[in-house]
Parts: sequence; C-alpha cells; structure tokens
Amino acid sequence: MPLDHSHRGDVRDLADIQAVEVISRAAVMLMSAAAEQLGLSSPDPDNPAHRDLDEARHLITALAGLVNAAAPDLGPHAAAFRDGLAGLQGAFREYSLYPDEPGSGPGETRRR
Repeated sequence: MPLDHSHRGDVRDLADIQAVEVISRAAVMLMSAAAEQLGLSSPDPDNPAHRDLDEARHLITALAGLVNAAAPDLGPHAAAFRDGLAGLQGAFREYSLYPDEPGSGPGETRRR
C-alpha cells in the first residue's frame, strides 16, 4: 500500500535538505537541550529550578562528537558551534561540585 503524503503541506522532504542544515539543526538541538539541563535558561542560572548534570554531560559529549566530526562540513559556522560547545563545557565545570580534571570533562579529549 503506497503512503499518502498529501497531508504534509509545507513539510520538506529530507532529500531536499542540505546535509549542513541537518547537522546544524542537530547541533542547535543538542546545545539547547544541554543548556536546559545545566539550568542556563532559568531566570537565575545559579539557582535554577532544574539542573541535571548527568544529562548535560551526555548531551555535551554528543555535541562535541558532532561538532568535531562535522567541522570541515560546517565551514565558517564551525567556529560558532565550537564557541557554543566551549561555553557549555565551561558552565558544566562551573556548576559541578567536583569538577573533572582539565581534558576529562564532557566532550573533552586528552591529548596523548
């Protein structure tokens, strides 16, 4: 039975979306979710109603993997994503009761 796509209206077919747009949207979603888990969207980020560092760690690590893997494809936008990642990593370290050693935080890799 063929699928009926007549109800989609303005929905774009994934085949029509450039890869860099998909990657960028995924990165923005990961950044936003990590910021939420860190409590950065709270009116008082130092005392948010919600902060889940474990969830933030997973999201920041995933964001770092995506940004590092896709940097060549993101072109001039890669710097903005790296800056956003660094900001989230800094906030994570600031809000951690027992901060990770430098190079061991979420999305950080130690150079050997």
